[in-house]
Amino acid sequence: MFIVHVFVHVKPECVADFKAATIANAQSSIQEPGIARFDFLEQQDDPNRFVLVEVYRTPEDALKHKETAHYQLWRDTVADMMAEPRSSIKYSNLAPDEDGWDAKP
Repeated sequence: MFIVHVFVHVKPECVADFKAATIANAQSSIQEPGIARFDFLEQQDDPNRFVLVEVYRTPEDALKHKETAHYQLWRDTVADMMAEPRSSIKYSNLAPDEDGWDAKP
């Protein structure tokens, strides 16, 4: 598995629109065959900060995700909502094993 945590700091006046756009993107993303999970989290002590937890089957699946229409729409829609550029950290899976990630709706 190829796991990416994306950290996003949103302008306070844009939070509602950011949430709506990101939920729509997450719902479409989880339907991609190369994505095992796509979680959208809001920081409890700062409602302007979010984390996307993206679990891909391979690094190539992450690249394919960025080619989808729903990702490109999300990227363009939220670009001006950021209080600072988003950042990410990439991880390799240790546990659960590969089958433990399948949590499709």
